[in-house]
Amino acid sequence: MTQPVIQPYLMFGGRCEEALEFYRTALDAQIDMLMRFQESPDPPPPGMLPPGFENKIMHASFRIAGNMLMASDGCEVGSQFKGFSLSISVATEAEADRYFAALSDGGQVQMPLTKTFWSPKFGMLTDRFGISWMVNVVTTECNG
Repeated sequence: MTQPVIQPYLMFGGRCEEALEFYRTALDAQIDMLMRFQESPDPPPPGMLPPGFENKIMHASFRIAGNMLMASDGCEVGSQFKGFSLSISVATEAEADRYFAALSDGGQVQMPLTKTFWSPKFGMLTDRFGISWMVNVVTTECNG
C-alpha cells in the first residue's frame, strides 16, 4: 500500500494567476499544470461561479524546490488563510535573506529574520496574498 500524501491546496479567491506569477518570481516556482474553469470538460453547475470567473483558474499544480502545491481561484471572491503557515527550510543564510525579502514584498513581517536557539536565521511573515510563511535556515549545528 502506498503512503498517503498531504499537499497544501491554496484557494486564492480570484487572485490565483497573480499568486502563481508572484511565487514563480519570488521562489522560482514551476507551474506543472493549469486549467481554467472554461477549459473543464464538465462545466460547473449554474450559479456555482461568480460572474467573470470563467477564465479564472479551476486547478493548478506547481512546485517550489521540488515540493508540490496545488492552487485554485475557488468558487468565491476573496480568501482567508488562517490557522496554518507554510514553512520553507533552506541551507544558507543568503537563501533565507533572498526568500524572506521576496515573500515579504507587499506583505507583512511578523518576526524579522533573526538568530534563534534552533537556527542561525528564522523569521515569519504573511505574504501579499495572506499566506503565512516561516523561513528557517537548517544547519548541522541547529536541527530545525
